[in-house]
Amino acid sequence: MSGYVALLDGGAREVAVEVAEESPGVYTVRLGDRVHRVDAFQHDHGTLSLIVDLASYTATLDRREALVRVRVRDSVFPLELLDERRLRLRRAPGAFTVEGRQTLTAPVACRVVRVLCRDGERVVAGQPLLVIEAMRMENELRAPRAGTVVDLAVAPGQVVEGNARLCAVE
Repeated sequence: MSGYVALLDGGAREVAVEVAEESPGVYTVRLGDRVHRVDAFQHDHGTLSLIVDLASYTATLDRREALVRVRVRDSVFPLELLDERRLRLRRAPGAFTVEGRQTLTAPVACRVVRVLCRDGERVVAGQPLLVIEAMRMENELRAPRAGTVVDLAVAPGQVVEGNARLCAVE
């Protein structure tokens, strides 16, 4: 059995998720207090067809971002599944709250490779904002919450010290 936390409503709501594979493509999924049987089939183009308690859904997965978009009729519901390790890393020091905003800081001395956002841009929780390089490894820094990017303080190619302020989301 695997345990996750689903972030809903742009990260504003958390729901505990436990997934157990009963047989290939058949899962028991516990969402909070409710247990569901899920039959899943993955198509070649990456979407999933799901049958949850006799209702059918289509889902697309972005494995790189742990983001799942579930389509029900004409509505799309994004959710993010994080295992306990990823949730702890997201909540670790480096992003802190100041008067309703969360500031993104460099976890170590690094070079900014790409800036994937602009000042004033609306973002969702977990959306990649910057790509940094340290010790020859690139890492994405993601939005700690849904909101608006403000005080973007870096540009591609810029070298920053550890704990340097990069931008904020409010």
